Amino acid sequence: MSELTHTIINTLSERLAIRQQNGLLRQLHTADNLIDFCSNDYLGFARSADLKQAIQQADASASDARTGATGSRLLAGQTHLAAAVEDKLASFYQTESALIFNSGYDANLGLLASLPQANDTLLTDELVHASMIDGARLSYATRHRFLHNDLNDLESKLQQTTRSGQSGQVFVAVESVYSMDGDLAPLAEIVALCEQYGAALIVDEAHATGVYGPNGEGIVVALGLADRVLARVHTFGKALGVHGAAVVGSSVLRDYLINFARPFIYTTALPPHSLLAIRCAHQLVQLSANARKSLHERIRYFHQRVASQLPGTTWTRSSSPIQGLIVPGNDHARHIASEAQRAGFDVRAILSPTVPVGQERLRICIHLFNSTKEIDQLISVFQSALTNAVHL
Repeated sequence: MSELTHTIINTLSERLAIRQQNGLLRQLHTADNLIDFCSNDYLGFARSADLKQAIQQADASASDARTGATGSRLLAGQTHLAAAVEDKLASFYQTESALIFNSGYDANLGLLASLPQANDTLLTDELVHASMIDGARLSYATRHRFLHNDLNDLESKLQQTTRSGQSGQVFVAVESVYSMDGDLAPLAEIVALCEQYGAALIVDEAHATGVYGPNGEGIVVALGLADRVLARVHTFGKALGVHGAAVVGSSVLRDYLINFARPFIYTTALPPHSLLAIRCAHQLVQLSANARKSLHERIRYFHQRVASQLPGTTWTRSSSPIQGLIVPGNDHARHIASEAQRAGFDVRAILSPTVPVGQERLRICIHLFNSTKEIDQLISVFQSALTNAVHL
């Protein structure tokens, strides 16, 4: 090892040591044989034998036997299969066009970095995904955050932008279901404000895809707002149980992203297997109305049990599968999560700085495959762990 490399390695080690001393060191953990209350597999598609079989059959019958895309979409990676899947996605999400990205992170990065220009203004909810934040940072637009789901603050920011006399376009970026709090954006009201002030709306539907809407199309479609939103991001690695993402919107938007979204232009495309998996997952989700209904019934059952068995605890205001038990303090949150894991439940602590100091929590995801008995047992574990923690 050269002296320079050794110096850099020492610097990196020191930074890691500081993070560990502050109780913020991230590590990878495999949750073997634990009951899943952690993943984003809300409908159980990632473990679905039906979906797995459908993908295997699609693979076996595909005329293109390649295992890789062999290049970016603008070079060797464009295929008839990719175009056909995007046409299906556009129809499913009730819009003109869809453009597939390799992940939701790539989609948000490409969209937010390329769409707002130097003389534009970008307003983002303070709790949007890290991928939206990173995309906004790469944009040359003037950027401001507004208080989470606060319509008054959003309108104030829109008014300030209007009064400033800037000639550019205003963009507003939100999530339909927020990944850490699990609450829903007031989309109808946000759309109305955007229209009032001439702003264009971008909605990340990552945690709504598959879970909301008549066929799992998300909350924008469920509310009949598809024609009033500039762009939506739908990801397929959560409720749909596969991988990849798409930006859906007008054909002009699609052409624009093909020309200006660097995460699309400069990456190798998804392989045929992933495209087939995306198509199969969308075919299955259209047949899953009863599954969505049962999932929301399971969420309501969880709320009922929390109200009766955990009075006095603080939870995020969520009607989605994402439930947050606020346990202030990184050490405290880690302790309660560890107790749940020792009892056989995969529950993870979300620590600051991922969430604000004092808002540390256990992020609990309710799935279709979680039985009422498992929910009862988990809540009982929380009862015991929280009671014991008070006496420590």
